[in-house]
Amino acid sequence: MTKEQNINQKQEIIQQIQKLREEANNANVQIKNCVERRNELNAEVQKVREEIAGLKAGRDDINERVKLLKSQRDAIRSQSAPINDDIQAARTKISELKKNLPRDSQRDLQEEHDAIEWKISTTSLDLQEEKMLIENVKQLEILLSGYKKIGTQNNKIKGFLTQRKTFDEQAAVLHKELTDLAAKSQEIHSKMIEKVNIMKISRAQADGQHQIYIKTKEEVIPQIYEKIGQLVGQLNSLKASMVKEAKAAAEIRAKERAVADKVNQEQQQSSKEKEQAIKEKLGAEARDKLQKGEKLSWDEFQLMMGDESKEDSEAQD
Repeated sequence: MTKEQNINQKQEIIQQIQKLREEANNANVQIKNCVERRNELNAEVQKVREEIAGLKAGRDDINERVKLLKSQRDAIRSQSAPINDDIQAARTKISELKKNLPRDSQRDLQEEHDAIEWKISTTSLDLQEEKMLIENVKQLEILLSGYKKIGTQNNKIKGFLTQRKTFDEQAAVLHKELTDLAAKSQEIHSKMIEKVNIMKISRAQADGQHQIYIKTKEEVIPQIYEKIGQLVGQLNSLKASMVKEAKAAAEIRAKERAVADKVNQEQQQSSKEKEQAIKEKLGAEARDKLQKGEKLSWDEFQLMMGDESKEDSEAQD
């Protein structure tokens, strides 16, 4: 793998690690949000539970009141039952009494009775006629006593009806009160059911947030950090490989420089030797010209003098 490929791969791994770290940070933020929302929902559940408890206590108090009112109403109604029996008994007696009464009305009988008594008291009658009229009066009084007995029973019935009406009115008041309370109890019960449903929804939402929190904390984040660990391992291996390759390349370059330096030194040495040989040759030629008495150029003189200086130095050595 080339150096450029290693660098690209390294950059790609670093970007993946950064992306995973961002995911981890987002997951931690999500955990925080889930915990906060779960706690809010649990607080709402607790609040609604307390409201339900308050409503239940109020409903139970009302139900106890309804129960008491029902007992009182039924007790009053039970007092009406014997009165109904008494009314029925009086009506039965009236029916029995009416069976022995003539078809004449009580008013007609009373008028006849009063007329006979008036006649007896104001008219001079013989004994036989007076006796007969007195007997008629007695018969009429017997008949009128039946009407009186019926009147007595009717008065009893009126008293019973008045008494029953009082009981019925008392029972009706109690019944209305308990009916109103029962309706209020039902209304409270409906509110309780509504709040119970709200509480169930909030509790389900709180459980959902808690499950997200658990999954994120125990599954998502560990998986992210596991991937980060794997990538960090790959990155470290890649860095080690790149360091190793760089070190090997440096060694190669050092060897190449050493070879190049050696070649350069050899070339320089060869060049010096060639230059020296040329100088010696030119210096020898200059000495020959001098010995022959020929004129030397300045350069030839310098070459000759340089060779002599070198010969003197080598002689001294």
